Amino acid sequence: MLSRSVKYIGFVVAIAAIVACKPAPDPYKWPIPIGFPEPIVPADNPMSEAKVALGRALFFDVNLSFNQSVSCASCHQPEFAFAQNSQFAMGATQQVLRRNSQALVNIAYNSNLTWAHSGINTIEQQILIPMFAEDPVELGITGHEKEVLNRFNNARYRPLFEQAFDESEANFERIVFALASYVRSLVSLNSPFDRYAYLAQDDAMSESALRGMELFFSERLECFHCHGGFNFTQSSQHENQRLDLRPFHNTGLYNEDGVGAFPLHDQGLYEVTHKAQDMGRFRAPTLRNVQYSAPYMHDGSLATLADVIDFYAAGGRAAGINNPLKSPFIQGFTLQAEEKQDLLAFLASLSDDAFLSTENQGKDRKLE
Repeated sequence: MLSRSVKYIGFVVAIAAIVACKPAPDPYKWPIPIGFPEPIVPADNPMSEAKVALGRALFFDVNLSFNQSVSCASCHQPEFAFAQNSQFAMGATQQVLRRNSQALVNIAYNSNLTWAHSGINTIEQQILIPMFAEDPVELGITGHEKEVLNRFNNARYRPLFEQAFDESEANFERIVFALASYVRSLVSLNSPFDRYAYLAQDDAMSESALRGMELFFSERLECFHCHGGFNFTQSSQHENQRLDLRPFHNTGLYNEDGVGAFPLHDQGLYEVTHKAQDMGRFRAPTLRNVQYSAPYMHDGSLATLADVIDFYAAGGRAAGINNPLKSPFIQGFTLQAEEKQDLLAFLASLSDDAFLSTENQGKDRKLE
């Protein structure tokens, strides 16, 4: 399925080549606390307040789907940290997608943008897949391009495009760039952990959360190896860190044949590289706001954070515990009941309620 979607990635390269030279927009003011690095932004799509505003309108508008039934926000709901509280998403044709919707939290810092594709490294590339992919269908624009574009060449949208691009006409280049700008703006760095760790607010975290933090960063549990750094994911790049660390891991979720195979319908990074060692490798997502983004894993097969802790404590699941391709950091561990609660308290301390309440405003809608 993935190979049919990937053909659209080259589209963003082509449209970037025809961008007309425009005056530089006013600098975008990142909602980033002092001391945190700025994300890396593509030179051909600089951030601007107007572009973010247009992208936000598009993100929540069902007019972007061919049959006006779903929007980007249908699968990335603000109240669930821009994830979805269901195992799998469904596209505009009610086709069930094979993976769980990822939370759109701080993805401006991500070095990889999907669960298991090492070649999709910008948000502009990734957005093309839900827009134009035919199998599975998400927004389903392919074959309906003219009809969809006509919905945005109206009195409501023309001023937004004019402010963002100095051109009032909607086209897919501008839609992609605006959506990417909005998604980049979804920055979350104001959790109790942040206030404790970076602002010296000693009372920001509970005693239980502090004990859980010690467990999280201990060699006994090994969590920080895959969920490290200020964004709690190995898949990170920013102005001070441009090294592309390998962010894909096999966690022992499956072992279909006793020698490491994952289910045929989704074998992770292996589908892209065809390298045996990449079987079952998926990207480690950020743990910021993870309390709100259930269910978990690429296939949404773990319902709660307690289930996730039990999974890692066991060193995998069922036959996957003995998967020979499993990450060496997934060895299993023993936790007392109180320690498990402490670890859950720490994970809850990564929640940024201000981010959720600020962004929890949009609903699927049509803007005429």
